[in-house]
Amino acid sequence: MNETLALGTSTDHPVSEHIAPDRVGSDRTGADTPPSSSRSATDNPSSASTTLFSDAYGRDTRAALLRGYRAVRQLTEKLAAPLSPEDQCLQSMPDASPTKWHRAHTAWFFETFLLQPYLPGYCVFDEHFAYLFNSYYEALGARHPRPERGILSRPTTGAIAQYRRYVDAAMTELISQADDAILETIAPLLALGLAHEQQHQELILTDIKHAFSRHPYAPAYQPPQSFTREPAPALDFIRFEGGIVEIGHDGHGFAFDNEQPRHPVILQPFRIASRPITCGEYLAFMEDGGYRRPELWLSDGWALCQAENWQAPLYWSQDKRGYWQIFTLNGRRAIDPAEPVCHVSFYEAAAFATWAGKRLPTEAEWEHAASSPQRRAHGNFLDHTHPHPRTVQAPDGVLQMFGEVWEWTRSSYEPYPGYRPAPGAIGEYNGKFMIGQMVLRGGSCATPRGHVRPSYRNFFPPAARWQFSGIRLADDA
Repeated sequence: MNETLALGTSTDHPVSEHIAPDRVGSDRTGADTPPSSSRSATDNPSSASTTLFSDAYGRDTRAALLRGYRAVRQLTEKLAAPLSPEDQCLQSMPDASPTKWHRAHTAWFFETFLLQPYLPGYCVFDEHFAYLFNSYYEALGARHPRPERGILSRPTTGAIAQYRRYVDAAMTELISQADDAILETIAPLLALGLAHEQQHQELILTDIKHAFSRHPYAPAYQPPQSFTREPAPALDFIRFEGGIVEIGHDGHGFAFDNEQPRHPVILQPFRIASRPITCGEYLAFMEDGGYRRPELWLSDGWALCQAENWQAPLYWSQDKRGYWQIFTLNGRRAIDPAEPVCHVSFYEAAAFATWAGKRLPTEAEWEHAASSPQRRAHGNFLDHTHPHPRTVQAPDGVLQMFGEVWEWTRSSYEPYPGYRPAPGAIGEYNGKFMIGQMVLRGGSCATPRGHVRPSYRNFFPPAARWQFSGIRLADDA
């Protein structure tokens, strides 16, 4: 997941599932009922975070804030636990960061934006950390270059653990002892800090996956997991009539500033696929020359495809018999044709959509569909023992919009009408990145449960492949 805002068995047969261009799925009709602001936890993937971060100020508020804080911070340590100190120092490319840097940076965020301004008498753990672990906040001074985070052998992982415990103790004191006025002031910053750490939890997994994939032995983050292979449900297309609809966060619970303000948009009638594209469906594109046909690609994408010799999604390779395999966080294994394809760039997603006679949805179409009563089935979110997309069974005509893979949209990442970044350093969180990036929606198998909602906007450059990014199709009705 963008920093600004984050599973093997084998078979002896090749993948052979196919789809044909212009014949992807069947038609169904979806209601264009406005979204309700009071969905149950079953229907709303953000309900857990809404409860966690937005309790009204009352006698249980401090206890709720502490529970939420501790739960998020403990999950970070749980994700880092399978990694050795040597593993946690790895940086395999400039876009990725070492695990220990993620752990330290998220502690630095709380220290900088909450403890120093609001806890009287607080002393920073180490005065050098402001330079080492500032990510991109220009207002806060100079910082260590991002591409060189992997050379930071010091501080050690042990020192980072001490830093996190130090910050945790101080945060507990702040939440427990702050007067009501201060608590009301810091609660939104606390919510932001926890959501920020959840983003880095996903990055811990995607960054170490990239690092391990570059190792000659392709080590696993977790032991291989057995699972039952199931066929993917039929690919349906759900119709929406469009019209004037509203998108953006509705004001209930936590949201990032880039989800606001809520505003009307005009949608033409459209259809959207009931689920993401599978590995088997993507393999049909490959076998039909998808990586050799420039007419399917955007110009920049084709140039990159040629320059980097793309022939398959990231982490795919062929064994000695020519069968496709995939490297996962549980090790290398055969491709499951029914699971969602992932680790594709926007360019690959757009080329596949053109080959299939479809297109990618706009982010407004995606959010409108995800907020509709037809959105009933959810995919899987973060499971640290098996962080990889799986097949999700859903009834015919039901949209499965959340979990498994982030889904590229055809929308560039731009400010909503009336958007204004917050003043000061905290205003650098999202706004300054609104150029040269595409919007992704829905969350992935590495996204912490409760982190996303229909209005959530992730964003990455169109060439990015190391996230759990996949494909959902749409077309004009």
